[in-house]
Amino acid sequence: MAKTSMVNREVKRAKLVKKYAAKRDELKKIIASETASYEEKMDAVTRLQKLPRDSSPARQTTRCALTGRPRAVYSKFGLGRNMLRKATMNGDVPGLRKASW
Repeated sequence: MAKTSMVNREVKRAKLVKKYAAKRDELKKIIASETASYEEKMDAVTRLQKLPRDSSPARQTTRCALTGRPRAVYSKFGLGRNMLRKATMNGDVPGLRKASW
């Protein structure tokens, strides 16, 4: 099990990403715009930098739904490799079985 504080931190990041998504998109459009002046672009860059760091979607990590493990998480199932293997052996994942050849 992952520390609950780390899992809670990811929940907080998800909330911040959702809260500032529209503002970030607006500022990024200004920065990428060809019609905007240099001053407008620099103003948009500074405003983007003043937003909370955790509001960037790149700072989010995927975590296992059962254990909260941050590494080796299969996004299709939302489970870490350990829990995915356990669920597969129990037959909880339809269409997935242990390989043998």
